[in-house]
Amino acid sequence: MRAIRQQSFGGPEVLHLVDVDRPEPGPTEVLVRVRAAGVNPVDWKCRAAPRFLGAPPFTLGWDVSGVVEAVAVGVNRFAPGDEVFGMLRFPREAGAYAEYVTAPSRHLARKPARLSHVEAAGLPLAGLTAWQILVETADIRAGQRVLVTAAGGGVGHLAVQVAKARGAYVIGTARRVKHQFLRELGADEVIDYTTTDVAGATGDLDLVIDLVGGQSTARAVPTLRPGGLLVPVTGGDPEIHTAAAAHGVRVARFLVEPDHAGLEGLAALVDAGQLRVEIDTVLPLADASKAHELGEAGRTRGKIVLTP
Repeated sequence: MRAIRQQSFGGPEVLHLVDVDRPEPGPTEVLVRVRAAGVNPVDWKCRAAPRFLGAPPFTLGWDVSGVVEAVAVGVNRFAPGDEVFGMLRFPREAGAYAEYVTAPSRHLARKPARLSHVEAAGLPLAGLTAWQILVETADIRAGQRVLVTAAGGGVGHLAVQVAKARGAYVIGTARRVKHQFLRELGADEVIDYTTTDVAGATGDLDLVIDLVGGQSTARAVPTLRPGGLLVPVTGGDPEIHTAAAAHGVRVARFLVEPDHAGLEGLAALVDAGQLRVEIDTVLPLADASKAHELGEAGRTRGKIVLTP
């Protein structure tokens, strides 16, 4: 089969299309023929420097949508021919930038009929990030106030919709060109962070999902009500915890996990017409380096997806 491999850390140019052996599923695993693979910021961070995967060689990618080709012993949830999507093995190597991939069956769910494979491939990592923060970590309820920074991006645009499905009042930050898009997704307020002080324009928040990092995280602390929750998805400096404690604010360290139940929750929102996946760019697998260049530029609306 064909797959994207890299032999060293570096820029997008280190990604190469090569021929490799097709993997075989082990016990409780399935073999999936990949129809589309999602691209996420963690992909280019792992490509450029040591992070989760150790030293190259390796194949990037965790998000897939495709068709079950074969099942191994212990798998009862799927059969060959089933259409599935999921986030596989994260943060360990999954090798989703390929024509075939193996995965534990419980890292997958049935693809919503309303989504194409391209759309479904853009949902798992970003969608589970939104779901696990809003539903499982914060337990957001109707009427609570949520701020999502970088709301027009991959995680952001999904977080806006999941929060609205929970009945929250949602504020998003984005450049003005994305404001109408976010309003269409249900955002109650949209702030242009290039012209407006976000901290000064918000307040009494129950949850801040910070997808920007740096000073954005520090400025979010005083916008939260006492007992409110800050989730800095990109990490956050240790000083943030000190500042949060001084304001009576909680901080949750977060790393998304594979979870078929969360995927099924997202699929139910899709089926109910409450969640859509915005696709910015679709590229062939051979153009993985171009996909990374586009993603690192930081101007995409929604997701970038590769198709074998």
